[in-house]
Amino acid sequence: MESILFIILIGLAGGIAVGLQSPMASMISQRLGTLESVFIVHIGGAVIALVPLLFYGGGKLSQWRSVPWYALGAGVFGLVVIGAVSYMIPRVGIAASIITIVAGQLLVGTILDHFGMLGAVVKPLDVTRAIGLVVVLFGVWLTVK
Repeated sequence: MESILFIILIGLAGGIAVGLQSPMASMISQRLGTLESVFIVHIGGAVIALVPLLFYGGGKLSQWRSVPWYALGAGVFGLVVIGAVSYMIPRVGIAASIITIVAGQLLVGTILDHFGMLGAVVKPLDVTRAIGLVVVLFGVWLTVK
């Protein structure tokens, strides 16, 4: 099993990436437009992902049909994230935008955990987790107001 420190570092790296990507996408959006920003961000990511795929002979990409059809729509949610932060940052700031996005992630994550949806291990919502969500949502309100 991987060490908890390594897992936390990977999570922090992902958070740092979102923290940097968001204002950069917002800069593009403010100068070119939201759809243009979404397009540029995703084309950039696709090109960077293509390089190692070409190096590894496509990896398992040819097995894409084995993935549940609804999972192939994951990219759409990336469009929503970029669009949302691009819209929010000039209006409420970077921190308020990111905390709101993270709160949305926690909310949907809790629902998915509770019902064991999309491959999640079932972790029922209990009073402690519910209180935690309320605290986070109150924190969003304090940050955005």
